[in-house]
Amino acid sequence: MLGLNIAAKPLFGLGLQVGLMRKSLVAGNWKMNGNSASIEELVAGILAGAGSSPAEVLVCPPHVYLAQVAAALCDSNVKLGAQDVSVEASGAFTGDVSASMLKDMGCSYVLVGHSERRAIHGESSVLVAQKFVAAQNEGLISVLCVGETLEEREAGNTVAVVSEQFEAVLDLAGIDAMKNAVLAYEPVWAIGTGKTASAEQAQEVHAQLRAVAAARSVEVADGMQILYGGSVKPSNAVELFAMADIDGGLIGGASLQAKDFLGICAAG
Repeated sequence: MLGLNIAAKPLFGLGLQVGLMRKSLVAGNWKMNGNSASIEELVAGILAGAGSSPAEVLVCPPHVYLAQVAAALCDSNVKLGAQDVSVEASGAFTGDVSASMLKDMGCSYVLVGHSERRAIHGESSVLVAQKFVAAQNEGLISVLCVGETLEEREAGNTVAVVSEQFEAVLDLAGIDAMKNAVLAYEPVWAIGTGKTASAEQAQEVHAQLRAVAAARSVEVADGMQILYGGSVKPSNAVELFAMADIDGGLIGGASLQAKDFLGICAAG
């Protein structure tokens, strides 16, 4: 299972006698930011401090900079991921990038279902599930993103929304697929807004997501990494990551500054 070889987080407490622990992961999603010069500087800054991070470290640059970042990371423990993937393996799909291409560029992870893909590009939970399977078929570790809007939260539909998004993948890929995948809860209302769910609010949703997995397999649920994404900063990362079911973060804006990103990694 992913990340179960190093003690870090207590298990979910469902009675599973495996004696293993989950390791934290901090992933930087650079979105559509940077140029070759700024990315060179950012990677150098991250590499200068990532070796001492208690968490696993992942960066997800724009597609056009994957080769540059892969070359810079080649002798490090920092992992490389992409921000999106096509459901198609190859063919006449202008502008799309396949899972095999990402793997060829050195990626080991890929984000699927980010709220901006769902909202701006109209990606449905069914399409996200298909992308998840396409990535996994090529040996990539999907970081599956789920989350609710402010309107959905205020209507009391948070659990229903995130559960539906998660279960769409479980229905297509099966629960065992989560042995080699990561789940990320990102409340849409807290992305880039400066608002952050309290540690208790985030923990509540993370615990519910783990329970959704546990209904299908306690073993998989106990080992599954669940990240929190939503205006995580060095100042709030320690409190968030201390929660029993929060296993690190999916970081947006703060991942564009090496000092801030490393400060979050240090909280892992």
